[in-house]
Amino acid sequence: QVQLVESGGGLVQPGGSLRLSCATSGIRLSINTMAWYRQAPGKERELVARIDTGGWTNYADSVKGRFTISRDNAKNTVNLQMNSLKPEDTAVYYCNMWPSRSGSWGQGTQVIVSS
Repeated sequence: QVQLVESGGGLVQPGGSLRLSCATSGIRLSINTMAWYRQAPGKERELVARIDTGGWTNYADSVKGRFTISRDNAKNTVNLQMNSLKPEDTAVYYCNMWPSRSGSWGQGTQVIVSS
């Protein structure tokens, strides 16, 4: 059974940083492309960043240059370093495989960027 547990969210001021972590179990992380998604209030869930098995990364235009996705296959974790945060980054952040698997969504971690 796939389990994805996100952590690291919180309240941060504009310009601040947060590091999100996703603990995975029930999957062979090393053979999966992984991604971070987010869902802001009243909006559809969107892809934020993804990382393939070889370490190639891809980012949404809105976060390019500010967010960095990484993976640690030995620790079964996927991380998202978020710098220069903006109020429009406020959302619940989720990790999942890419393409996402509908039955694998975790609870997510809330990020609020506000002064």
